[in-house]
Amino acid sequence: MRTASVSVFRVATKGPGDVSGLMAMIGSGAIDPTTILAILGKTEGNGGVNDFTREYAVAALCTALAPELGLSPEAVEQRIAFVISGGTEGVLSPHITVFTRRQAERPAGMSGKRLSIGMAHTRDFLPEEIGRSAQIMETAKAVTAAMADAGITDPADVHFVQIKCPLLTSDRVETANARGNKTATTSAYSSMAYSRGASALGVAVALDEIASDVGDDDVLRRYDLFSSVASTSSGIELMHNVIIVLGNSASSAGEFEIGHAVMNDAIDAPAVVSALNSVGLGVGLGVGLGVAPLATEGRELVNIFAKAEASPDGSVRGFRHTMLEDTDISSTRHARAAVGGLIAGLAGTGAVYVSGGAEHQGPAGGGPVAVIARLS
Repeated sequence: MRTASVSVFRVATKGPGDVSGLMAMIGSGAIDPTTILAILGKTEGNGGVNDFTREYAVAALCTALAPELGLSPEAVEQRIAFVISGGTEGVLSPHITVFTRRQAERPAGMSGKRLSIGMAHTRDFLPEEIGRSAQIMETAKAVTAAMADAGITDPADVHFVQIKCPLLTSDRVETANARGNKTATTSAYSSMAYSRGASALGVAVALDEIASDVGDDDVLRRYDLFSSVASTSSGIELMHNVIIVLGNSASSAGEFEIGHAVMNDAIDAPAVVSALNSVGLGVGLGVGLGVAPLATEGRELVNIFAKAEASPDGSVRGFRHTMLEDTDISSTRHARAAVGGLIAGLAGTGAVYVSGGAEHQGPAGGGPVAVIARLS
């Protein structure tokens, strides 16, 4: 049976433009650049509208990979899905996660489902479509296409859907106004939330987590509607959605597995433990200084992916928080630091992917957390 083998590599970075770790792995033969399908990264930017570390990181990666692939940097960006998330507050450590996929035979006697990855893109959106029904429905179609690309047929086997989505700028708002159309918001910062929320609802529709009659008025209003596996990140560098579906498939021959849980709030440690347990990992408490991050017999942690947000009702378990009232530091930065610290403490490493802004991604104030483990 011809199948696909997916591999995952976490690579530390010294800055947004640092590609030395990736190139060293390519040089050693550990990574075949022709098999790279997607790269997810965390940079030390602010995660806001003006976070240009995202573009810088993508440009550096594309420039470095271009000669390896015999392509122009622009063609590399079309070939590989890049999702760069800004913000490594607190103990979070900048890094990239590289996903490769190649054809391979599924070994005789291999049982169970293994990590699989699929990718798809939506069409470009008009500014007035961002944060609205068009983005929801186009995203749902693209998620279905990415599932097929991953060889996943059962929505229950999908454990994480990473999306990079666009945001509005003053120029984009003016373009819509010139055609007589109004955008969901005129605020660039607020548009990030609208875009993330609509994209997450698209995931929920595709996976039958909610009904397909969701519409414009539900975005950022009906927080009872959400996806338990969506992770969406807004950026200025694109006008379409890039979708990466991660799940387990019987058609995968790799040595990796993914599982997930849902945090109900920013301090939901049991949910993180549940996600670790779902792939056979324990908790990394008591890991001494200088000791490798979390590993259990026959299993090794590769990375954790999570969403974080300041609870919109202003409290966590009945106690008031001030994340939404701080005019010096964005609430998304507070949330990333808080959730990042919680997960790092349980996993034994700060090199985890925590993204801020969890609108319709898990219950309000919470968010999904997914774990990838390597099976030895």
